[in-house]
Amino acid sequence: MATLSKFSVCLSDQNLYHSPIMGQITEIVRQKLDTIDDARVLTTLMISVSHLVSPRLRDALIVKADTLLDSMDPFHYNNPRRIVQFLRNIRFMHQPLLEKCNHILLKNVPHLDTENISIILGLFQSMQYDNFAFTLAAKQRLMELVDTSTDALSFTKLFVALVPLAGHATRERLENAALLLAEELNAQQALAILELLEETQCRNLQLIDKIASILHKNLEVYGPMEISKMTQSLLLLHYQNPELFSKLRSILLRFLQASLHPYEVPMLARVISMLPSLHVDEAIIARVNAMVPQCSLNAYSSITVAIARWIRNDPTYRHNTPSKYVRLLQTLKRCGQTRLQNAERLDAILEELRYISGEWFEETLLEETVVMFQRLVEQVSWANVPELAVYLTRTSYRCETLLERMANVAFENMHKIHYSGTYATLLPFAVLDYNSPKVDELFDACIQRLTPHIRSFEPHLLVLLAYALALVDCFPEEVIREVFSVDFLAKLDAQLEMMPNALNVRVRLRLMELNRAVCLECPEFQVPWFHKRFCQQLQKRSNNLVSPVQQQIQSMLGEVLGGINCARAAVLTPYFYTVDFECVQDRNQRAIPYSEPSQLQIDEDGKLRWESGSGRKESTGLPPGARRIALDFLDSKSFCKNSQHMKGEVQMKKRHLEILGYHVLH
Repeated sequence: MATLSKFSVCLSDQNLYHSPIMGQITEIVRQKLDTIDDARVLTTLMISVSHLVSPRLRDALIVKADTLLDSMDPFHYNNPRRIVQFLRNIRFMHQPLLEKCNHILLKNVPHLDTENISIILGLFQSMQYDNFAFTLAAKQRLMELVDTSTDALSFTKLFVALVPLAGHATRERLENAALLLAEELNAQQALAILELLEETQCRNLQLIDKIASILHKNLEVYGPMEISKMTQSLLLLHYQNPELFSKLRSILLRFLQASLHPYEVPMLARVISMLPSLHVDEAIIARVNAMVPQCSLNAYSSITVAIARWIRNDPTYRHNTPSKYVRLLQTLKRCGQTRLQNAERLDAILEELRYISGEWFEETLLEETVVMFQRLVEQVSWANVPELAVYLTRTSYRCETLLERMANVAFENMHKIHYSGTYATLLPFAVLDYNSPKVDELFDACIQRLTPHIRSFEPHLLVLLAYALALVDCFPEEVIREVFSVDFLAKLDAQLEMMPNALNVRVRLRLMELNRAVCLECPEFQVPWFHKRFCQQLQKRSNNLVSPVQQQIQSMLGEVLGGINCARAAVLTPYFYTVDFECVQDRNQRAIPYSEPSQLQIDEDGKLRWESGSGRKESTGLPPGARRIALDFLDSKSFCKNSQHMKGEVQMKKRHLEILGYHVLH
């Protein structure tokens, strides 16, 4: 088996992942798995055969790997690293095994070099596995290695691994070092740095120019995936070089015409659509159209993004939508419907749906997708409930049949669900405001499952979980006490410093909303309101533009209530909720006028805005028998996709406004 593992590596180096001989090796591994007692041999074979394993063999390999990890030398960090790579290859999040690997890797961080840290961080990132302890230790180790990473290879790996985790001063230092080393970078190193510059939204124009010039000299060595990444990164960095983009377009078109891979053609088409052009070659449309029947559902959303850009850039679009685009969209819809109708494995479809983006799929194929889910409802298991839950939450689709099935399966198998999986499991029930006796039992079971592990949660995940529970008026004391403890908030701050900006903003916002909910609904916990300054900063950055509809509503309310000064617009309440319109009625239900009408301001651009926090001064005492009315206008985002049922966040705001003394009208 040791010799076989070496031979499998040779085959992998030749990209023979799906070859008949690799199939033979996979079968030998299946037959002789019980005889393998060397973790290095096993983990090497796991990576080699990862493209061909069945679900049954996958599970057997995971059990065997878990056993061998317990008996191996803990300083052989390559074994757990290869196991993580295997899980990444098969796109399978096995939390207990990941945690065991992470525990071993964490012990070895002081001995890891830049290359190994870079590889492990990359694997964790591609699996969306966040581990604060390892990331923090890796950051500290990388900081120690900065001064010794002076050659192009080690510096590139250090740059790519450390920059996303580093503060402003360290980033600036590394960017300056990259500028000095730029001439020594080869084609692949330059591309790796470019992708990182785009990911971190770098604004160092000198460094971007230098890296782009290296890429320009080496265009002939890159493949389709690399040229696509390069083009996208340069465009998103707003790099200006018409000559380079013209060459990139020609190369992309050549790759598109030659490609036989269903995953490549949609990607190439999407990137080509990002380049400025008034004319779309018919050959591009024909090539995409020919490949559509072989593409995954995820690829369909990439193609529709490209079509949308082509339509917008087409000079004839103002008169009508050119028929070539209509025909391609019709082909996409027809093939998508066929793929969903013929689907037999729920897990395979969930894999395709994981990275769907854009509005076209939801508008065109969401109903068919839910019908497919209902047809395969017996395949809903404890293992795929979190994945299905995330999809329903993302699409805001409230399917009671599916939700009840998920609640039943998750409740009965709660002991099998990893404690961190409780967040995804609960999410659709909270966000879509779906409740039933079984869902109540599920929430109780989840809270019992997670409570013993509160200290083991990733800080940001515990905040998101607590917020999801707050949506449905659920505030477990152990969870709330932990989230608002000084030690936890310090740990959360350290984690937020190393997070991508979008996730950082989302977690900070959820913490504020959780803080507000606890202050209003659970005053007995005596949690202080410490987000006033944060909310004031949000107010300054918020867009208070007055839409024509708002002006019209303000005018209509004035007519109904007896004067323009009988209603206020964009009223800021305590704890920084914004109410669209507010009015006060006396005990006889007559409107009480405000001393001043709602103020509109004209900004420097000549646009109307509501005065920030208008009505705040008069939001205190009321005459006896009077009531304060909050009038909120809800758009489609406030409701579940397929019904008029309001989402959990709208219901929570209503509860909070009522606590603040409002009678709420939607």
